[in-house]
Amino acid sequence: MTSPENAIIWAIAIPLLGSLVILATSRIPNLRETVTLITAVFMFLVVGTLIHIILDGQRPSVTLTEIFPGLNITFTVEPLGLLFGLIASGLWIVNSIYSIGYMRGNKEKNQTRFYFFFAIALASAVGVAFAGNMLTLFICYEILTLCTFPLVAHSGKPEAMKSGRTYLGILLSTSIGLQLLAIIWTWHATGTLDFKAGGVLDGKMTGAAVSLLLFLYMYGIGKAALMPIHRWLPAAMVAPTPVSALLHAVAVVKAGVFTVVKVIVYIFGYEFLANSLATNWLVYVAGFTIIAASVVALRQDNLKRRLAYSTISQLSYVIMAAAILAPLSVMGAILHIAAHAVGKITLFFAAGSIYTAAHITEVSQLNGIGRKMPWTMGSFTVAAFSMIGVPPTAGFMSKWYILMGAIQAEHLFAIGVIVLSTLLNAGYFMPIVYKAFFKEADDNPGHGKNPGHGTKHGEAPLPIVIALTATAAGTVLLFFFSGLPLELAHLVVRR
Repeated sequence: MTSPENAIIWAIAIPLLGSLVILATSRIPNLRETVTLITAVFMFLVVGTLIHIILDGQRPSVTLTEIFPGLNITFTVEPLGLLFGLIASGLWIVNSIYSIGYMRGNKEKNQTRFYFFFAIALASAVGVAFAGNMLTLFICYEILTLCTFPLVAHSGKPEAMKSGRTYLGILLSTSIGLQLLAIIWTWHATGTLDFKAGGVLDGKMTGAAVSLLLFLYMYGIGKAALMPIHRWLPAAMVAPTPVSALLHAVAVVKAGVFTVVKVIVYIFGYEFLANSLATNWLVYVAGFTIIAASVVALRQDNLKRRLAYSTISQLSYVIMAAAILAPLSVMGAILHIAAHAVGKITLFFAAGSIYTAAHITEVSQLNGIGRKMPWTMGSFTVAAFSMIGVPPTAGFMSKWYILMGAIQAEHLFAIGVIVLSTLLNAGYFMPIVYKAFFKEADDNPGHGKNPGHGTKHGEAPLPIVIALTATAAGTVLLFFFSGLPLELAHLVVRR
């Protein structure tokens, strides 16, 4: 059996090595995609070997190099990072299965490039998950931004290139202009960038400086999509659906909210923040983002854009929950990272399935489609229930902990946001379900403002259906078999 330290190295090295083999097998599509699947499975298995080690209280660490005394490139696995690593590596498997059906079904060009950068992105995401200090996290965070740009601009069309520039511009400007400044300030104030239970700032910083540093971190973590730096996310919807799933569920936005929680718990320390009252403003900004993005989602006819604004809203659940600073709400924030990942990837898989089979993209065109694509729309419905917070789905579990944390902290604003946003979630998801299953199809494609989807299609290719059905099942299974994520979340808040 490999040592925990070697497992950390292999978890990052496997997708990097896989990416090279993907390039080498570019002329043999079946072999290239087999390599992708094998790489994803092995990566997940290696990450999985760390579960019992972390639950037993060990925190394996490996240092690659020392930049100068006290500042290293270090990877350390702790409960929060392990959960993110399991989410990213596990969902890569189903996303790879889905990608095979989607990329072939839509005859997408540059498929080798797609699989190559996807593998690099997953290596970066696990680097973020296992980062042992803010410097290591920042480097992996930036690599993740750069290697996903070719995926966002995959088609090479002017609209895709413009959206790619927006994506790159916002994420790089926030991370370099704000997050890097916050990291330098942290180093100057404390002499360390290591993640430490209880934080590193207690006794090193007081007063308004704490709030200002928190502001630099929260808006420097652009991938968390707090308003008004959220525009990159809907702009990136020009990418193929598997990329949208990567952005919204597997890696990019999860790296954002993961970093938010990591900074609050391990740089500031949520008890230190509670005593300093530095997060009051963050609860209100996150609450505003939740409600505003939900209202915008209500008005979107394009299905992927509606899902994009839903993502912006759901991400701020994590931020608001972490900012409430109650142990239960912090646990809810951690659980919502997992619940949102499984639910949102299902929703994007369903959107791509609809596009592949019926070539439609608008909500107004979905009348009756559930009768022709029952597996797709059934899975969509399950995932929508999870996003709303209906039991028995993972979203109910995470929202319950967030709500209990808000009640524990007696934070009436947060309680009101959770109640109102849940109603808004239902408002933009349930009409889709109603249209799909309870309205008659408009079978006149190509005519009128909102053409129908015709009668000559059924489900999308089998790999797509298998993947979206598996992740929909995962949203329910995560509710009934929640022991591991709950234990990991509990370890994070337990000192």
